[in-house]
Amino acid sequence: MSANINPIKKILILRFSSIGDIVLTSPVIRCLKQQRDLEIHYLVKNSFKSILSGNPHIDSLFSFEKEPTELIKVLKEQSYDHIVDLHKNIRTKRLLRSLGRPYSNFPKKNIEKWLLVNFKIDRLPNLHIVDRYFEAVKGLGVENDHKGLEYFIPKKDHVDLSSYDLKEYEYIAIGIGAAHATKSLPFSKLQELLNLIDQQVVLLGGEKEVSLANKLEHANCVNLCGQLNINQSASIIAQSALLISADTGLMHIASAFKKKTVSIWGNTVPAFGMYPYYGDDKVENFRAEVNGLSCRPCSKIGYKKCPRGHFDCMMKHDLKEIAAHTERLFNRKKA
Repeated sequence: MSANINPIKKILILRFSSIGDIVLTSPVIRCLKQQRDLEIHYLVKNSFKSILSGNPHIDSLFSFEKEPTELIKVLKEQSYDHIVDLHKNIRTKRLLRSLGRPYSNFPKKNIEKWLLVNFKIDRLPNLHIVDRYFEAVKGLGVENDHKGLEYFIPKKDHVDLSSYDLKEYEYIAIGIGAAHATKSLPFSKLQELLNLIDQQVVLLGGEKEVSLANKLEHANCVNLCGQLNINQSASIIAQSALLISADTGLMHIASAFKKKTVSIWGNTVPAFGMYPYYGDDKVENFRAEVNGLSCRPCSKIGYKKCPRGHFDCMMKHDLKEIAAHTERLFNRKKA
């Protein structure tokens, strides 16, 4: 639906999950506020609300537990001039119908992703998801300022490094988990990688990574898995020299802080448009992929285990190469 630019004063942004996807909407939020000075409301799932709690560009933050329709009455009372749908699924369609307000969305490219996953036919545009998100606000007269992502850490969640005997920019943060197992390095490969890194490392992850982290060994390691909330983990990343991570939300958080990243890709591929995004800033990063596999990508999201049982997309990574790039980026941290 097209929008008449002039009368729009209050808008609602829809993006329900997950960590990385929400962080990737931050340039749209900023540009809507700075270029149009709109009153911005945002709707997200309860479990991801804290990611946006410190964002100064958001005037009202709404969240729901199970279904967005829980807030129909509250949202209708807001009488939004326009809704920007950056999730674009069946639940947002139902919500848009119920609210009955003008809306816009973005090209999700599900058919193109399906072709790449199932037939290895790449029809996806060479365009980052951030740029595709901006298609949803083009009709509002808003353009990408190319300043990159943003992440705002509430003051209460800033981590004092001295509590863990850490020094700013003197350690490597490592995200050891992912929402789907086929996105993360298995224990044996992760341990092998740690054995190749000489620098101090900090392990990050949630409760489900605690058991794995407790088994890992490294001469100079601080294990914070299960001890921090997402904003505190972001604080550790913001004060690190660089981040090693799979294709996860932590990777995008690191990008928001202009951190160098070493991203290790498994069943997903950067061609989906979700690689580290820095805008116009030139930030060094290394993407490790096992190319030439007939089965990759096997999913646009991930699985609990490799559908073929061999897990070649992770098991065949050259860890010496990854460690070498990690050391190179670490040693240039103050350049």
